[in-house]
Amino acid sequence: MKKVNIIWIMVIACAITLTPMFGQSRSKKNKIIADSKTAKIEFIKTDPLMTGLFEKAFGYVIFPNVGKGGFVIGGAAGNGAVYERNNLVGMAKLSQLSIGFQAGGQAYREVIFFESETDMERFKNNQFEFAAQVSAVAVTSGASANIKYAEGVMVFTMQKGGLMYEASVGGQQFKFSKL
Repeated sequence: MKKVNIIWIMVIACAITLTPMFGQSRSKKNKIIADSKTAKIEFIKTDPLMTGLFEKAFGYVIFPNVGKGGFVIGGAAGNGAVYERNNLVGMAKLSQLSIGFQAGGQAYREVIFFESETDMERFKNNQFEFAAQVSAVAVTSGASANIKYAEGVMVFTMQKGGLMYEASVGGQQFKFSKL
């Protein structure tokens, strides 16, 4: 009988210990999703024409908080929410490595629009990355008016803070995970 009680105490102790880990993961996802919704509002507030992009794109991913820093060698990272036909379908991680003249740090938001299902599937299958030649458009009022999809994607960024001097070469990689 004592062995059974000890086993139950151990099971309960493990459950109590592990519960916060799962809660933190879920709460982190919930925060990223909430921040993504706020970022979408900020993108549209800055450029109301982006409303049409969010409505018409096959899918998009919003990285609400990307941190970037470097001195000669730099990096950036962020987490985001992935939407297909305006429905949340997963989460994504962004990582970037660059080399060249650079110094400082900054925080920004990034949204990537996907024109078609094929482009979206490439992203979801982790077969998608940006090379140095892909450029993002800084969001200002009316910035989205004349922008076209390039190879099925359209990228916008919005600076949140910081200062970075940069003339570097690098690329972004992404990792998608379903909800």
